[in-house]
Amino acid sequence: MAEKVVIIGSGPAGWSAAIYAARASLSPLVFEGTVKPEMIPLGQLAYTTEVENYPGFPFGNIHDFVRSAVDQDRHWNLPEPPDHKKDGQFHYAVQGLELMELMKQQALNFDTRVVEDDIVDIDLSSKPYKVIPAQGEPIETHAIIVATGARANYLGLPSEEEYKNKGVSACAVCDGALFIFHNKPLAVVGAGDSAVEEAAYLANLKTAEKVHMIVRRDEMRASKIMQKRAMDHPKIEIHWNTVVDEVLGDGNLVTGLKLKSTKDDSTRELAVGGMFVAIGHTPNTSFLHEKLTTNDKGYIKWTKAFRTDTSVEGVFAAGDVADDYYRQAITSAGTGCMAALDVERWLAEKGIE
Repeated sequence: MAEKVVIIGSGPAGWSAAIYAARASLSPLVFEGTVKPEMIPLGQLAYTTEVENYPGFPFGNIHDFVRSAVDQDRHWNLPEPPDHKKDGQFHYAVQGLELMELMKQQALNFDTRVVEDDIVDIDLSSKPYKVIPAQGEPIETHAIIVATGARANYLGLPSEEEYKNKGVSACAVCDGALFIFHNKPLAVVGAGDSAVEEAAYLANLKTAEKVHMIVRRDEMRASKIMQKRAMDHPKIEIHWNTVVDEVLGDGNLVTGLKLKSTKDDSTRELAVGGMFVAIGHTPNTSFLHEKLTTNDKGYIKWTKAFRTDTSVEGVFAAGDVADDYYRQAITSAGTGCMAALDVERWLAEKGIE
């Protein structure tokens, strides 16, 4: 018997879709992925530290709340709490992994079924559709929600990997206001519109000291108006013909960058308290094998305004896999909700119970 809906992905979009689908008695089946970059269990948010901008989670005794809500057999996956206390109790914003475990728990509470496996292909040639997992037999389903997200592109330096979440980030809006970046010079790597937006966001923070933009060439790819915004900002300094050769740190946090000239290979050090990489994202769509229409950046295209429909009837997309603009946990969760509602109504129209 075919599933009513299979959800591929387990970030904010996937779990939100699961919560809504489960409460609508659709008995969703979620493939949460393994450890491959294309399908990270619990999504990219699981690799972030404190999340200060997700509504409903102000600073507080998050530690005890999370452990009271999440099933005990998954407590091993919960991170240690930050060393922030007030009146003798933990007092911090929810951490990314904690938030994702809470979302997963909420879906499980409504009897969502979860498979720890990757989807490597889908068959849309006939109905019901089929999703093909890495392990086991193909599964038939009437509807599919693709919520596999997008992964940030990094420079590929070993030192960059060492300091991820210790001063290296790919999202200024997500992390820029964190305490570890307060009153420190910061760096943004990139030359497109997104890089300028990240630099301007950081420079406009009350806690900002100075923002260095690291640009590989002697010009930017950003639009003219965005370039002017960066060059006119009193707190932004642009380093032309420059690349990051190494991320420097004290073992705990970023303390600087080793920069290399693209003109003569000379090197110098720049003192910064954080590096934000803004060189684009890659949507996790390779397993689709071009069976859904995408835009010129590879993101799945929504084919109806204010709906999550894709180019194939009964297949819906949610979260960053279809969003190359906002890329926030809250917007991903919102489109996950939308996708589940779209599925529910589509199944009803087709008379599938």
